[in-house]
Amino acid sequence: MEKYIAFLRGINVGGHKKVPMAKLREVLDVTGFHEVRTYIQSGNIVFKCPEKSVSELEQIIKKTIEDSFGFRVPTLVKSLDEVQKIIDDNPFTTSEYLETNSVYFTLLFDVPSGEQIRSFESVTYPNEEFKISDSCVYLLCKKGYGNAKLNNNLIERKLRVTATARNYRTMNKLLELAS
Repeated sequence: MEKYIAFLRGINVGGHKKVPMAKLREVLDVTGFHEVRTYIQSGNIVFKCPEKSVSELEQIIKKTIEDSFGFRVPTLVKSLDEVQKIIDDNPFTTSEYLETNSVYFTLLFDVPSGEQIRSFESVTYPNEEFKISDSCVYLLCKKGYGNAKLNNNLIERKLRVTATARNYRTMNKLLELAS
């Protein structure tokens, strides 16, 4: 069986789209996933499953959440190798930034168009840096993500793709849980 990590977008934020993690683990276990684990309330799921395509797994998770909780949730599934590559490709590796929780990964659900990328690359904000790949916008938020202009909503709007952000610690913790 393969191990995967699923990233849910927009759950348990401001009292909207509430998904209790214990219940989520329970309903995913019933769908045939194994060793389902969640990490924090923002929608991070580690699981094992007989090999299927990630798009098939995304559809299973979306349908399970909709059937169980009554709403749709954008869902991104990555293999452990894909998550490891995203982390390895992070250009912001200075220990100061990693230790102060200044590095974020905005995971892209689709590859943005070249035109959207070129337009986005002209954006600049003080105390913020970024690098775009096909699957992630790497963010360095020197004054913290809460104060950043380059947030998930801006990235989605500019690149015209769905995205969800996680910090460096969360990404590494998910790999640790999956190992």
